[in-house]
Amino acid sequence: MSILRRVLVFVLRTSSRLLLAVIRLISFFSGNPPPVSPPRDPLLLTPASVLADRIRRGEVKSSVVVQSFISRIREVNPTINALVCDRFEEALREAKAVDDLVSSGTQDERTLKENYPLLGVPLSVKEAFALQGMPNSSGLLSRRSLRSETDAAVVSRLKRAGAIPLGVTNCSELCMWYESSNNIYGQSRNPYNPQHIVGGSSGGEGSIIGSGGSVIGVGSDIGGSIRMPAYFNGIYGHKPTSGIVPNEGQFPNAHGCRTELLCTGPMCRYAADLPLVLKVMAGKNVEKLSLEKEVSLRSLRFFSMENDGGCLFVSPVDKELVQVQRRVVKHLEDKLGVSVQAINIHNLRYSFQIWSAAMSSDGDKEQSFTELMADGNSMWPSFELVKWMFGLSKHTLPAIGLALTEKLANLNPEGNAKMIQKAKNLKDEINSLLGDDGILLYPSHPKIAPKHNEPIAMPFNFAYTGIFNVLGVPVTQCPLGLSEGGLPLGIQIISSQHNDHLTLALAQYLESSLVGWTPPGCI
Repeated sequence: MSILRRVLVFVLRTSSRLLLAVIRLISFFSGNPPPVSPPRDPLLLTPASVLADRIRRGEVKSSVVVQSFISRIREVNPTINALVCDRFEEALREAKAVDDLVSSGTQDERTLKENYPLLGVPLSVKEAFALQGMPNSSGLLSRRSLRSETDAAVVSRLKRAGAIPLGVTNCSELCMWYESSNNIYGQSRNPYNPQHIVGGSSGGEGSIIGSGGSVIGVGSDIGGSIRMPAYFNGIYGHKPTSGIVPNEGQFPNAHGCRTELLCTGPMCRYAADLPLVLKVMAGKNVEKLSLEKEVSLRSLRFFSMENDGGCLFVSPVDKELVQVQRRVVKHLEDKLGVSVQAINIHNLRYSFQIWSAAMSSDGDKEQSFTELMADGNSMWPSFELVKWMFGLSKHTLPAIGLALTEKLANLNPEGNAKMIQKAKNLKDEINSLLGDDGILLYPSHPKIAPKHNEPIAMPFNFAYTGIFNVLGVPVTQCPLGLSEGGLPLGIQIISSQHNDHLTLALAQYLESSLVGWTPPGCI
């Protein structure tokens, strides 16, 4: 390592530690609230696919299931602030209609399953997606009064499949930060320890599902916004192969180069539900995948990489995360008889720089974050920062920070071009390495869920997830139990494009043979 690099590493790490010390000193005086209690109702501990089967057979009424989840939300939401607007009355009416359909006998069980694979199952939806009658602000104060008149494409598909939305969940302002907090709904909190973050931008989804208040949900992901909240809240999240699930009907939507990065996908408490929900979300595009194909895990090739190789801007990986990844490797080798090859993919150390260059590769053609914040009005980020210091800004500090720094990405076009070339090389390398029968194990994040506001001191840690948006490959985040401090651990499972069935198969195997969702409040 050169002397200049050593000095830069020292300065970055020291400044980050100083800022973290200040944040932790402030949070020290805020107390240590307990986690939410574990759910006791057996209906809350049942996968969505099983609930749908039982409802179709008439073994349980949808209205009873929906009421159980409503009661759980009312129990936990005062602590976690995850669901920000409910539609409980409408949901109960829709559940009653499901019960009437089943009891009428006009369709047999097989026909009901074909027509309504999610019949009567409760669903939560990220507030950034249009859900008729619900707010769709993405935490932007200027959109506070807006109510959706239609459903987003993916929400419509889930409703047609029989799912019943309970309401919408919190996100970060304009979905571009990995803590879900904004000036409309406030801050969402982690069900395992409310002093810690839920991630972002689909953080409300992660929190309500992880707490047992929902069983399946809708998230979106342009840099890890499904996978980070899934990881921090101990559930499953799948970023599909790019272009498989429609993004229409969410705000903000992606345009230009960013359409290749933005993905809509499922967030589920149980791995067994991921293929079913993904199939509904994808519609006809599911034909591009092989979700019905049986996977022989013993015949696959496995690779493991425990860190990004040493990016200057990203935190080192916590020891407990390294240990749990090694536990997965040992489990696969012992139980499946496979060999997991440790590898080092050099260009992954440039993950943040590559993601940043990819997000700005269209230059002036892409609507800027500042323009989105202004929402048709004038806004000067530097003046907005001054207003924030005096408590007068309508925006959050992370949003203002992004608006201030986004133009920096365009100040070095030559450097950006090099990073875009690295992205192409990395994509070729990953696809060549994995082929149609390879899986890569990689950390979901370098840190266990930080405390509130701590991401400000480590803003680029999302690079562990963001790089795979650039590559367009499918990724499944899997929970792996809890840390010594009682917070979720996890890992990313990656395959090459259109091989989503491989990551989903391994997720289901680990759930059944090692560990899956662990309810909060259990230790």
